[in-house]
Parts: sequence; structure tokens; C-alpha cells
Amino acid sequence: MVGLDAGYNTTAVCHGLVERGIGGVVGNKRPHTPKGWLKRWDFSYDARQDVYHCPEGQRLRYSTTNRTGYREDKSAPAFCKDCPLLDRCTRSQNTQKVVIRHMWEEDRKKVNQKRLTDWGRRVSERRRETVGRSFADAKPLHGHRYARFRGLTQYLLAAACQNMKKIALLLARFMAPLPSLLTSRLRLAFRLGYSIALCLCCC
Repeated sequence: MVGLDAGYNTTAVCHGLVERGIGGVVGNKRPHTPKGWLKRWDFSYDARQDVYHCPEGQRLRYSTTNRTGYREDKSAPAFCKDCPLLDRCTRSQNTQKVVIRHMWEEDRKKVNQKRLTDWGRRVSERRRETVGRSFADAKPLHGHRYARFRGLTQYLLAAACQNMKKIALLLARFMAPLPSLLTSRLRLAFRLGYSIALCLCCC
């Protein structure tokens, strides 16, 4: 079982999870279609005939499958030029709509369906509470914005720094109600320890 954020919601990753039999929950990636424009799911897909139909009933014809694995289905410009939905459908100068679909699209759908289950919601919540919070802190403070250049040693140092900061904060809360005269030296020591932990952030 693995929980991933929306940055990993790609057809290649989803295909890899399905192919290896890994139960994956991947965050939802919102489409970048302008507001009010027709989205790809507005075009109905007929799996039996393996064709798309536009909202006005036109059948799109298969054109090609490019090198990245995306199949391209294109509309007929003669039909589209007088379509009432043209202004919401395409900016193409030849009034032709192109709908793309990856060859591993079904694997991506399978993974996305798991996210909507009760089990998928629990995994997503758990990821946000644990790994998500830790990485959100490590990204700006421990140099993990460029995590691909970080090895196991750097990750362990960052985790140690995060643990020291948590310990310092918990002890500060515990000491707050105690008499100040008894804890002044301890407060100074913990502040010093917290400062050291912050300095290690750049290691």
C-alpha cells in the first residue's frame, strides 16, 4: 500500500502501481481547462467501438498515437465550424477539436477509483497527518525543495532536527506552568537546543 500526492497522478505511475499489484492512493489532480470550456469527460467514450462522441453527437475519428502513448481523435472541421458550442470547445484556427487519451488511461481510472473508497480516504488522511506534514516542514527549512539531490544521510539529519524541535516545543509547554525561578536555567538550555536544531536545518 502506498499513498502519494497529486504530483504523482500520472498515467505512468498509475500503470506501474496496477502492473505490480500495489494498492495505491494518489491525490486528485485538477484539470487546467478554462472555466466554462468543455472538458474531456464532456465527450462520451464508447468502449465497445473505441470512439469518442462530442456533446453535439459528432463521432470523432482516430488520427494517430504519438510517441508518448497518447491516442489522438479529431473532429471534422466542416461539422464544427457551425457548431453552437465551438466557442467553448476549441481555439483551433481550422475549427478542429482534438481529444487525447493515453494507452494506460484505464489503469489511471482504477487508481483514482480507489481514492474515492473509505479505505482510500483513510490512507489519504494518514498521509497528510504523517508524511505530508513532515515534508511540508522539510521542504522550505531543510533543503528538500530539491529532494532529488538529497541522500539517506541528509534525510536522517532532517528527521533528527524535526524530532529535536518537537521535543523542545513539548518541553516548553510542560514547563510553562512551573515557577520561573526554578526553570530559568532549563528554559535557557532548551532555547539553546532549539536554536541548534534550527541551525542544523541547512545541513
